[in-house]
Amino acid sequence: MKILSFVFVLTLFAACKGGAGKTDPNDTSSTQAVVNRGGSNDAIKDEAGDRLIAANDCLTCHQIKMKSFGPSYQQVANKYDYNQGNIENLAHRIIKGGKGLWGQNAMTPHPQLTQQEAEKMVAYILTLRDSTATK
Repeated sequence: MKILSFVFVLTLFAACKGGAGKTDPNDTSSTQAVVNRGGSNDAIKDEAGDRLIAANDCLTCHQIKMKSFGPSYQQVANKYDYNQGNIENLAHRIIKGGKGLWGQNAMTPHPQLTQQEAEKMVAYILTLRDSTATK
């Protein structure tokens, strides 16, 4: 059992370090189709955030609708309103990492991301609010 736990932790650590390269917001991979809001700039920003998430190691610890190692993106969106203050604060947390807001699991820092890239990611995540959920 100890060996299995060690292999799991080692695999998780290796996967989290896998996205340490420079990101490209024009990457063609996508985690989920973005709903076009009538061709608005918000839809373009959301798509860039979606692509940045796919280009990094985010999906190693997070899923769209279900909690895994970290909270689901919908859980985050349901907790935080879509406003510039929350976007900036959550982007900072992505870059610097953190612990304690969602339990004992630590968020790995992502220093390779710029504040602007992280803000695009957060803006996309905050659009995933479940309209039937309550705060």
